[in-house]
Amino acid sequence: MHPDTTTPITDAVRTLAYVGDLSMGQPTEHSLRTAWLAARIAEAVGGAGADTSAVQHAALLRWSGCTANAPEFSALVGDDVGMRAGLLAHRLDDPAVVHAAGQLHRDRRPLSQIHCEVSGEIACMLRLSPDVENALRAIFATYDGSGPNHSRLRTVPDSVYMVALASDVEILSRDGLPRALEIIAHQSGKTYPAELAALVSRHAAGWLEALDGDDDWQAALDLGASVAGGSVPLELLADVIDLKLPWMTGYSRRVALAARDGAASMGLDMAAQQSCYRAALLHGIGRAAVPNSVWNTSGKLSLAAREKLRLAPYWTSRAAACIGSLARDAEIGSYAGERLDGSGAFRACAGAAMPVEGKIVAAASAWIALQSQRPWRAALAAGDASALLAEEAAAGRFDADAVRAVSGAMQAAPPSEKILLTERETAIFRRISLGLTNKEVARDLDISPSTVRTHVENVFRKLGCSTRAAATLKAATLRLL
Repeated sequence: MHPDTTTPITDAVRTLAYVGDLSMGQPTEHSLRTAWLAARIAEAVGGAGADTSAVQHAALLRWSGCTANAPEFSALVGDDVGMRAGLLAHRLDDPAVVHAAGQLHRDRRPLSQIHCEVSGEIACMLRLSPDVENALRAIFATYDGSGPNHSRLRTVPDSVYMVALASDVEILSRDGLPRALEIIAHQSGKTYPAELAALVSRHAAGWLEALDGDDDWQAALDLGASVAGGSVPLELLADVIDLKLPWMTGYSRRVALAARDGAASMGLDMAAQQSCYRAALLHGIGRAAVPNSVWNTSGKLSLAAREKLRLAPYWTSRAAACIGSLARDAEIGSYAGERLDGSGAFRACAGAAMPVEGKIVAAASAWIALQSQRPWRAALAAGDASALLAEEAAAGRFDADAVRAVSGAMQAAPPSEKILLTERETAIFRRISLGLTNKEVARDLDISPSTVRTHVENVFRKLGCSTRAAATLKAATLRLL
Protein backbone atom coordinates (compact mmCIF):
# COMPACT_ATOMS: atom_id res chain seq x y z
CA MET A 1 0.00 0.00 0.00
CA HIS A 2 1.26 3.47 -0.83
CA PRO A 3 2.19 5.36 2.36
CA ASP A 4 -0.52 7.42 4.04
CA THR A 5 -3.44 6.09 2.02
CA THR A 6 -5.58 5.20 5.00
CA THR A 7 -8.43 7.02 6.65
CA PRO A 8 -10.03 6.70 10.10
CA ILE A 9 -12.91 4.23 10.07
CA THR A 10 -15.24 6.90 11.45
CA ASP A 11 -14.54 9.14 8.43
CA ALA A 12 -14.92 6.20 6.06
CA VAL A 13 -18.36 5.51 7.55
CA ARG A 14 -19.36 9.16 7.21
CA THR A 15 -18.21 9.20 3.57
CA LEU A 16 -20.16 6.04 2.74
CA ALA A 17 -23.24 7.51 4.45
CA TYR A 18 -22.89 10.63 2.30
CA VAL A 19 -22.54 8.57 -0.90
CA GLY A 20 -25.55 6.49 0.14
CA ASP A 21 -27.66 9.61 0.67
CA LEU A 22 -26.75 10.87 -2.81
CA SER A 23 -27.59 7.46 -4.31
CA MET A 24 -31.03 7.50 -2.68
CA GLY A 25 -31.83 11.08 -3.69
CA GLN A 26 -31.80 12.21 -0.05
CA PRO A 27 -30.55 15.35 1.70
CA THR A 28 -26.93 14.83 2.64
CA GLU A 29 -27.64 14.62 6.38
CA HIS A 30 -30.38 12.00 6.04
CA SER A 31 -28.30 9.04 7.24
CA LEU A 32 -26.80 11.04 10.09
CA ARG A 33 -30.24 12.16 11.25
CA THR A 34 -31.52 8.59 10.90
CA ALA A 35 -28.63 7.38 13.07
CA TRP A 36 -29.51 9.95 15.74
CA LEU A 37 -33.16 8.88 15.73
CA ALA A 38 -32.25 5.18 15.71
CA ALA A 39 -30.14 5.76 18.82
CA ARG A 40 -33.12 7.33 20.57
CA ILE A 41 -35.24 4.30 19.68
CA ALA A 42 -32.54 1.93 20.99
CA GLU A 43 -32.34 3.89 24.24
CA ALA A 44 -36.12 3.86 24.64
CA VAL A 45 -36.17 0.09 24.18
CA GLY A 46 -33.08 -0.80 26.17
CA GLY A 47 -32.72 2.04 28.65
CA ALA A 48 -30.23 4.87 28.95
CA GLY A 49 -27.34 2.41 29.11
CA ALA A 50 -28.21 0.76 25.78
CA ASP A 51 -25.33 0.16 23.36
CA THR A 52 -26.30 2.45 20.50
CA SER A 53 -23.10 2.23 18.49
CA ALA A 54 -24.14 -0.79 16.40
CA VAL A 55 -27.57 0.57 15.54
CA GLN A 56 -26.05 3.91 14.51
CA HIS A 57 -23.45 2.24 12.29
CA ALA A 58 -26.22 0.18 10.69
CA ALA A 59 -28.20 3.36 10.04
CA LEU A 60 -25.21 5.13 8.50
CA LEU A 61 -24.33 2.20 6.23
CA ARG A 62 -27.90 1.20 5.38
CA TRP A 63 -27.55 2.59 1.85
CA SER A 64 -23.89 1.62 1.31
CA GLY A 65 -24.94 -1.10 -1.14
CA CYS A 66 -26.87 1.33 -3.35
CA THR A 67 -24.04 1.95 -5.79
CA ALA A 68 -23.71 -1.82 -6.22
CA ASN A 69 -27.22 -2.50 -7.50
CA ALA A 70 -27.66 0.81 -9.33
CA PRO A 71 -27.13 -0.85 -12.77
CA GLU A 72 -29.89 -3.39 -12.16
CA PHE A 73 -32.16 -0.80 -10.52
CA SER A 74 -31.70 1.57 -13.45
CA ALA A 75 -32.43 -1.18 -15.96
CA LEU A 76 -35.82 -1.69 -14.30
CA VAL A 77 -36.97 1.87 -13.61
CA GLY A 78 -34.68 4.27 -15.50
CA ASP A 79 -33.90 7.02 -12.98
CA ASP A 80 -32.41 5.04 -10.11
CA VAL A 81 -31.85 8.13 -7.95
CA GLY A 82 -35.22 9.81 -8.46
CA MET A 83 -37.26 6.63 -8.19
CA ARG A 84 -35.52 5.62 -4.97
CA ALA A 85 -36.35 9.00 -3.48
CA GLY A 86 -39.99 8.67 -4.56
CA LEU A 87 -40.30 5.18 -3.12
CA LEU A 88 -38.81 6.18 0.22
CA ALA A 89 -41.24 9.10 0.44
CA HIS A 90 -44.22 6.80 -0.39
CA ARG A 91 -45.20 9.01 -3.34
CA LEU A 92 -48.02 6.70 -4.34
CA ASP A 93 -49.85 9.60 -6.03
CA ASP A 94 -47.08 9.62 -8.66
CA PRO A 95 -47.81 7.10 -11.46
CA ALA A 96 -44.11 6.70 -12.22
CA VAL A 97 -43.38 5.77 -8.61
CA VAL A 98 -46.31 3.33 -8.54
CA HIS A 99 -45.06 1.70 -11.74
CA ALA A 100 -41.53 1.49 -10.33
CA ALA A 101 -42.85 -0.08 -7.14
CA GLY A 102 -44.57 -2.78 -9.19
CA GLN A 103 -41.45 -3.47 -11.23
CA LEU A 104 -39.28 -3.69 -8.15
CA HIS A 105 -41.71 -5.92 -6.27
CA ARG A 106 -41.34 -8.55 -8.98
CA ASP A 107 -37.54 -8.29 -9.14
CA ARG A 108 -36.67 -7.21 -5.62
CA ARG A 109 -34.92 -10.41 -4.51
CA PRO A 110 -31.80 -10.10 -6.74
CA LEU A 111 -31.61 -6.36 -6.09
CA SER A 112 -31.79 -6.96 -2.35
CA GLN A 113 -29.22 -9.74 -2.55
CA ILE A 114 -26.70 -7.46 -4.27
CA HIS A 115 -27.30 -4.59 -1.87
CA CYS A 116 -27.17 -6.67 1.31
CA GLU A 117 -24.14 -8.70 0.30
CA VAL A 118 -22.13 -5.62 -0.61
CA SER A 119 -23.09 -3.63 2.49
CA GLY A 120 -22.28 -6.66 4.64
CA GLU A 121 -18.87 -6.98 2.98
CA ILE A 122 -18.28 -3.27 3.57
CA ALA A 123 -19.02 -3.67 7.29
CA CYS A 124 -16.59 -6.60 7.39
CA MET A 125 -13.87 -4.61 5.59
CA LEU A 126 -14.40 -1.73 8.01
CA ARG A 127 -13.97 -4.21 10.89
CA LEU A 128 -17.27 -3.20 12.44
CA SER A 129 -18.99 -5.48 14.93
CA PRO A 130 -20.77 -8.67 13.80
CA ASP A 131 -24.00 -7.02 14.98
CA VAL A 132 -23.59 -4.31 12.33
CA GLU A 133 -22.68 -6.79 9.59
CA ASN A 134 -25.63 -9.04 10.43
CA ALA A 135 -28.03 -6.10 10.43
CA LEU A 136 -26.82 -4.90 7.03
CA ARG A 137 -27.11 -8.36 5.50
CA ALA A 138 -30.74 -8.37 6.69
CA ILE A 139 -31.51 -4.69 6.15
CA PHE A 140 -34.58 -5.28 3.92
CA ALA A 141 -36.13 -7.95 6.14
CA THR A 142 -39.63 -7.20 7.39
CA TYR A 143 -41.35 -8.23 10.61
CA ASP A 144 -44.07 -10.21 8.81
CA GLY A 145 -41.54 -12.16 6.74
CA SER A 146 -42.55 -10.64 3.40
CA GLY A 147 -39.23 -8.88 2.84
CA PRO A 148 -37.11 -9.89 -0.15
CA ASN A 149 -34.30 -11.54 1.83
CA HIS A 150 -36.26 -12.76 4.84
CA SER A 151 -36.38 -16.42 3.79
CA ARG A 152 -32.59 -16.68 3.85
CA LEU A 153 -32.31 -15.45 7.44
CA ARG A 154 -32.40 -17.42 10.67
CA THR A 155 -32.98 -14.33 12.79
CA VAL A 156 -33.41 -10.65 12.08
CA PRO A 157 -31.59 -8.26 14.43
CA ASP A 158 -33.88 -5.79 16.21
CA SER A 159 -31.65 -3.00 14.90
CA VAL A 160 -33.04 -3.64 11.39
CA TYR A 161 -36.51 -2.57 12.54
CA MET A 162 -35.15 0.35 14.57
CA VAL A 163 -33.27 1.70 11.56
CA ALA A 164 -36.27 1.23 9.26
CA LEU A 165 -38.49 3.17 11.68
CA ALA A 166 -35.93 5.91 12.19
CA SER A 167 -35.55 6.32 8.44
CA ASP A 168 -39.32 6.47 7.91
CA VAL A 169 -39.70 9.12 10.62
CA GLU A 170 -36.85 11.18 9.16
CA ILE A 171 -38.12 11.07 5.57
CA LEU A 172 -41.89 11.09 6.00
CA SER A 173 -42.00 13.86 8.60
CA ARG A 174 -40.71 16.30 5.98
CA ASP A 175 -44.33 16.39 4.76
CA GLY A 176 -45.64 16.70 8.31
CA LEU A 177 -45.57 14.36 11.26
CA PRO A 178 -49.25 13.35 10.94
CA ARG A 179 -48.60 11.83 7.51
CA ALA A 180 -45.51 10.07 8.84
CA LEU A 181 -47.42 8.55 11.75
CA GLU A 182 -50.27 7.49 9.48
CA ILE A 183 -47.91 5.56 7.20
CA ILE A 184 -46.03 4.07 10.17
CA ALA A 185 -49.34 2.88 11.63
CA HIS A 186 -50.19 1.26 8.32
CA GLN A 187 -46.81 -0.55 8.29
CA SER A 188 -47.09 -1.55 11.96
CA GLY A 189 -46.92 -5.30 12.38
CA LYS A 190 -45.74 -5.63 8.77
CA THR A 191 -42.50 -3.76 8.19
CA TYR A 192 -41.70 -3.52 11.90
CA PRO A 193 -43.15 -4.84 15.19
CA ALA A 194 -46.34 -3.16 16.36
CA GLU A 195 -44.90 -2.48 19.82
CA LEU A 196 -41.89 -0.71 18.35
CA ALA A 197 -44.04 1.32 15.97
CA ALA A 198 -46.26 2.39 18.87
CA LEU A 199 -43.25 3.43 20.94
CA VAL A 200 -41.88 5.52 18.09
CA SER A 201 -45.26 7.12 17.45
CA ARG A 202 -45.42 8.24 21.09
CA HIS A 203 -41.96 9.79 21.09
CA ALA A 204 -41.46 10.97 17.48
CA ALA A 205 -42.65 14.55 18.02
CA GLY A 206 -40.32 15.11 20.97
CA TRP A 207 -37.37 13.50 19.24
CA LEU A 208 -37.80 15.57 16.10
CA GLU A 209 -38.16 18.76 18.14
CA ALA A 210 -34.95 17.97 20.01
CA LEU A 211 -33.13 17.06 16.79
CA ASP A 212 -34.21 20.16 14.90
CA GLY A 213 -33.60 22.44 17.89
CA ASP A 214 -30.03 21.33 18.61
CA ASP A 215 -27.39 22.88 16.38
CA ASP A 216 -24.81 20.46 17.81
CA TRP A 217 -26.83 17.26 17.46
CA GLN A 218 -24.09 15.44 15.56
CA ALA A 219 -21.91 15.55 18.67
CA ALA A 220 -24.32 13.05 20.24
CA LEU A 221 -23.59 10.42 17.59
CA ASP A 222 -21.58 7.51 18.98
CA LEU A 223 -19.53 6.46 15.97
CA GLY A 224 -16.08 5.87 17.35
CA ALA A 225 -16.33 3.83 20.54
CA SER A 226 -16.12 0.44 18.82
CA VAL A 227 -13.55 1.49 16.19
CA ALA A 228 -11.42 3.98 18.12
CA GLY A 229 -8.08 4.49 16.42
CA GLY A 230 -8.95 2.13 13.57
CA SER A 231 -8.25 2.96 9.94
CA VAL A 232 -8.93 1.44 6.52
CA PRO A 233 -7.43 1.89 3.05
CA LEU A 234 -8.85 4.89 1.26
CA GLU A 235 -9.02 2.74 -1.87
CA LEU A 236 -12.03 0.95 -0.36
CA LEU A 237 -14.09 4.12 -0.70
CA ALA A 238 -12.97 4.53 -4.31
CA ASP A 239 -14.00 0.96 -5.10
CA VAL A 240 -17.47 1.43 -3.57
CA ILE A 241 -17.93 4.69 -5.50
CA ASP A 242 -16.95 2.98 -8.77
CA LEU A 243 -19.46 0.15 -8.27
CA LYS A 244 -22.25 2.44 -9.49
CA LEU A 245 -21.19 1.95 -13.10
CA PRO A 246 -19.66 -1.41 -14.10
CA TRP A 247 -17.55 0.23 -16.79
CA MET A 248 -15.98 2.38 -14.04
CA THR A 249 -14.49 -0.62 -12.21
CA GLY A 250 -10.99 0.32 -11.04
CA TYR A 251 -11.22 3.77 -12.65
CA SER A 252 -10.61 5.85 -9.52
CA ARG A 253 -7.57 3.76 -8.57
CA ARG A 254 -6.06 4.27 -12.03
CA VAL A 255 -6.71 8.01 -11.90
CA ALA A 256 -5.08 8.14 -8.47
CA LEU A 257 -1.94 6.38 -9.72
CA ALA A 258 -1.74 8.70 -12.73
CA ALA A 259 -2.20 11.78 -10.53
CA ARG A 260 0.41 10.66 -8.01
CA ASP A 261 2.98 9.75 -10.67
CA GLY A 262 2.24 12.94 -12.58
CA ALA A 263 2.84 15.01 -9.46
CA ALA A 264 6.15 13.20 -8.95
CA SER A 265 7.17 13.88 -12.57
CA MET A 266 6.45 17.57 -12.05
CA GLY A 267 8.84 17.59 -9.09
CA LEU A 268 6.19 18.14 -6.44
CA ASP A 269 7.06 17.03 -2.92
CA MET A 270 5.72 13.89 -1.25
CA ALA A 271 2.92 15.79 0.51
CA ALA A 272 1.61 17.09 -2.83
CA GLN A 273 1.93 13.63 -4.41
CA GLN A 274 -0.09 12.19 -1.54
CA SER A 275 -2.67 14.94 -1.89
CA CYS A 276 -3.12 14.20 -5.60
CA TYR A 277 -3.42 10.47 -4.97
CA ARG A 278 -5.97 10.78 -2.18
CA ALA A 279 -8.00 13.44 -3.99
CA ALA A 280 -8.20 11.33 -7.13
CA LEU A 281 -9.48 8.35 -5.13
CA LEU A 282 -12.40 10.48 -3.91
CA HIS A 283 -13.05 12.61 -6.99
CA GLY A 284 -16.04 10.49 -8.03
CA ILE A 285 -18.10 10.89 -4.84
CA GLY A 286 -20.61 13.14 -6.60
CA ARG A 287 -21.28 10.60 -9.37
CA ALA A 288 -23.71 8.89 -6.99
CA ALA A 289 -26.15 11.80 -7.33
CA VAL A 290 -26.52 11.31 -11.09
CA PRO A 291 -28.82 8.56 -12.44
CA ASN A 292 -27.13 5.72 -14.31
CA SER A 293 -29.41 6.40 -17.26
CA VAL A 294 -27.64 9.74 -17.69
CA TRP A 295 -24.14 8.28 -17.39
CA ASN A 296 -24.99 5.57 -19.93
CA THR A 297 -26.50 7.90 -22.55
CA SER A 298 -24.69 7.58 -25.87
CA GLY A 299 -26.48 10.36 -27.77
CA LYS A 300 -27.02 14.05 -27.13
CA LEU A 301 -27.94 14.83 -23.53
CA SER A 302 -30.87 16.99 -22.55
CA LEU A 303 -30.29 20.28 -20.76
CA ALA A 304 -31.50 18.72 -17.51
CA ALA A 305 -29.12 15.77 -17.88
CA ARG A 306 -26.19 18.07 -18.62
CA GLU A 307 -26.99 20.06 -15.48
CA LYS A 308 -26.95 16.88 -13.38
CA LEU A 309 -23.53 15.98 -14.77
CA ARG A 310 -22.26 19.50 -14.15
CA LEU A 311 -23.26 19.21 -10.51
CA ALA A 312 -21.52 15.88 -9.88
CA PRO A 313 -18.26 17.58 -8.81
CA TYR A 314 -20.32 20.05 -6.76
CA TRP A 315 -21.56 17.15 -4.63
CA THR A 316 -17.97 15.99 -4.23
CA SER A 317 -17.08 19.45 -2.99
CA ARG A 318 -20.07 19.47 -0.63
CA ALA A 319 -18.75 16.25 0.91
CA ALA A 320 -15.81 18.23 2.29
CA ALA A 321 -18.06 19.64 5.01
CA CYS A 322 -19.24 16.19 6.12
CA ILE A 323 -16.31 13.78 6.16
CA GLY A 324 -13.81 14.98 8.73
CA SER A 325 -10.17 14.31 7.88
CA LEU A 326 -11.02 13.69 4.21
CA ALA A 327 -12.33 17.22 3.68
CA ARG A 328 -9.31 18.58 1.79
CA ASP A 329 -9.02 15.43 -0.32
CA ALA A 330 -12.65 15.76 -1.44
CA GLU A 331 -12.24 19.47 -2.13
CA ILE A 332 -9.19 18.92 -4.36
CA GLY A 333 -10.91 15.97 -6.05
CA SER A 334 -13.87 18.19 -6.95
CA TYR A 335 -11.63 20.08 -9.40
CA ALA A 336 -11.55 17.04 -11.71
CA GLY A 337 -14.23 18.58 -13.92
CA GLU A 338 -12.76 22.08 -14.08
CA ARG A 339 -10.99 23.49 -17.15
CA LEU A 340 -8.44 26.30 -17.26
CA ASP A 341 -10.51 28.34 -19.72
CA GLY A 342 -13.49 28.39 -17.36
CA SER A 343 -15.56 25.94 -19.42
CA GLY A 344 -15.57 23.19 -16.80
CA ALA A 345 -17.83 22.19 -13.94
CA PHE A 346 -19.01 23.23 -11.47
CA ARG A 347 -17.19 26.39 -10.45
CA ALA A 348 -16.23 27.36 -14.01
CA CYS A 349 -13.04 28.70 -12.45
CA ALA A 350 -10.06 29.51 -14.62
CA GLY A 351 -6.29 29.62 -14.55
CA ALA A 352 -4.74 30.55 -11.23
CA ALA A 353 -8.00 29.88 -9.39
CA MET A 354 -7.29 26.15 -9.66
CA PRO A 355 -4.78 24.67 -7.20
CA VAL A 356 -1.93 22.76 -8.82
CA GLU A 357 -3.19 19.49 -7.33
CA GLY A 358 -6.59 20.18 -8.91
CA LYS A 359 -4.97 20.73 -12.30
CA ILE A 360 -3.16 17.40 -12.00
CA VAL A 361 -6.28 15.49 -10.94
CA ALA A 362 -8.22 17.04 -13.84
CA ALA A 363 -5.54 15.96 -16.33
CA ALA A 364 -5.23 12.49 -14.81
CA SER A 365 -8.98 11.95 -14.85
CA ALA A 366 -9.21 12.87 -18.54
CA TRP A 367 -6.10 10.83 -19.40
CA ILE A 368 -7.46 7.64 -17.87
CA ALA A 369 -11.01 8.24 -19.17
CA LEU A 370 -9.80 8.55 -22.76
CA GLN A 371 -8.08 5.16 -22.48
CA SER A 372 -11.15 3.49 -20.94
CA GLN A 373 -14.05 1.99 -22.86
CA ARG A 374 -17.35 3.77 -22.42
CA PRO A 375 -20.86 2.77 -23.51
CA TRP A 376 -20.73 5.36 -26.29
CA ARG A 377 -17.15 4.85 -27.55
CA ALA A 378 -14.19 2.50 -27.61
CA ALA A 379 -11.06 3.10 -25.54
CA LEU A 380 -8.34 5.15 -27.22
CA ALA A 381 -4.79 3.87 -27.52
CA ALA A 382 -2.30 5.63 -25.24
CA GLY A 383 -0.74 7.53 -28.13
CA ASP A 384 -4.09 8.78 -29.42
CA ALA A 385 -5.19 9.75 -25.91
CA SER A 386 -1.94 11.64 -25.37
CA ALA A 387 -2.30 13.52 -28.66
CA LEU A 388 -5.92 14.48 -27.96
CA LEU A 389 -5.12 15.65 -24.44
CA ALA A 390 -2.18 17.69 -25.78
CA GLU A 391 -4.57 19.41 -28.20
CA GLU A 392 -6.89 20.22 -25.29
CA ALA A 393 -3.97 21.69 -23.37
CA ALA A 394 -2.91 23.76 -26.38
CA ALA A 395 -6.46 25.10 -26.57
CA GLY A 396 -6.13 26.25 -22.95
CA ARG A 397 -8.42 23.74 -21.28
CA PHE A 398 -5.79 21.72 -19.37
CA ASP A 399 -2.50 22.65 -17.75
CA ALA A 400 0.17 21.69 -20.29
CA ASP A 401 2.73 20.68 -17.64
CA ALA A 402 0.17 18.47 -15.90
CA VAL A 403 -0.81 16.83 -19.19
CA ARG A 404 2.80 16.08 -20.09
CA ALA A 405 3.45 14.72 -16.61
CA VAL A 406 0.47 12.37 -16.31
CA SER A 407 0.73 11.09 -19.88
CA GLY A 408 4.47 10.60 -19.69
CA ALA A 409 4.80 9.02 -16.26
CA MET A 410 5.54 5.29 -16.20
CA GLN A 411 2.91 3.95 -13.83
CA ALA A 412 3.71 0.81 -11.94
CA ALA A 413 0.89 -1.66 -11.40
CA PRO A 414 -0.38 -1.67 -7.82
CA PRO A 415 1.10 -4.47 -5.73
CA SER A 416 -1.05 -7.59 -5.52
CA GLU A 417 -1.95 -9.61 -2.49
CA LYS A 418 -1.52 -13.36 -2.55
CA ILE A 419 -3.04 -14.43 -5.85
CA LEU A 420 -6.24 -16.40 -5.39
CA LEU A 421 -7.34 -16.60 -9.02
CA THR A 422 -5.88 -18.40 -12.00
CA GLU A 423 -4.83 -16.42 -15.06
CA ARG A 424 -7.95 -17.55 -16.93
CA GLU A 425 -10.24 -16.74 -13.99
CA THR A 426 -8.69 -13.29 -13.74
CA ALA A 427 -9.12 -12.61 -17.46
CA ILE A 428 -12.75 -13.72 -17.38
CA PHE A 429 -13.74 -11.99 -14.16
CA ARG A 430 -12.04 -8.74 -15.14
CA ARG A 431 -14.45 -8.57 -18.07
CA ILE A 432 -17.43 -9.64 -15.94
CA SER A 433 -16.59 -6.91 -13.42
CA LEU A 434 -16.84 -4.35 -16.22
CA GLY A 435 -20.42 -5.36 -16.91
CA LEU A 436 -19.98 -7.79 -19.81
CA THR A 437 -22.35 -10.76 -19.98
CA ASN A 438 -21.18 -14.38 -20.07
CA LYS A 439 -21.92 -14.51 -23.82
CA GLU A 440 -19.95 -11.31 -24.48
CA VAL A 441 -16.97 -12.63 -22.52
CA ALA A 442 -17.19 -15.95 -24.37
CA ARG A 443 -17.07 -14.15 -27.74
CA ASP A 444 -14.23 -11.93 -26.56
CA LEU A 445 -12.07 -14.86 -25.41
CA ASP A 446 -13.30 -17.38 -28.01
CA ILE A 447 -14.55 -19.86 -25.44
CA SER A 448 -17.99 -21.26 -24.65
CA PRO A 449 -20.49 -19.50 -22.34
CA SER A 450 -20.57 -22.61 -20.14
CA THR A 451 -16.79 -22.32 -19.65
CA VAL A 452 -17.22 -18.69 -18.66
CA ARG A 453 -19.98 -19.63 -16.23
CA THR A 454 -17.81 -22.31 -14.61
CA HIS A 455 -14.91 -19.90 -14.11
CA VAL A 456 -17.20 -17.18 -12.72
CA GLU A 457 -18.66 -19.66 -10.25
CA ASN A 458 -15.11 -20.59 -9.19
CA VAL A 459 -14.28 -16.91 -8.65
CA PHE A 460 -17.43 -16.39 -6.59
CA ARG A 461 -16.61 -19.45 -4.49
CA LYS A 462 -13.02 -18.37 -3.87
CA LEU A 463 -14.08 -14.86 -2.90
CA GLY A 464 -17.01 -16.05 -0.81
CA CYS A 465 -19.54 -13.97 -2.75
CA SER A 466 -22.68 -14.67 -4.73
CA THR A 467 -23.11 -11.45 -6.74
CA ARG A 468 -20.99 -9.69 -9.34
CA ALA A 469 -20.93 -6.43 -7.37
CA ALA A 470 -19.73 -7.99 -4.10
CA ALA A 471 -17.12 -10.11 -5.89
CA THR A 472 -15.92 -7.03 -7.80
CA LEU A 473 -15.55 -5.03 -4.59
CA LYS A 474 -13.67 -7.83 -2.85
CA ALA A 475 -11.41 -8.54 -5.84
CA ALA A 476 -10.61 -4.85 -6.18
CA THR A 477 -9.79 -4.59 -2.49
CA LEU A 478 -7.46 -7.60 -2.81
CA ARG A 479 -5.97 -6.02 -5.96
CA LEU A 480 -6.80 -9.00 -8.11
CA LEU A 481 -8.29 -6.99 -10.99
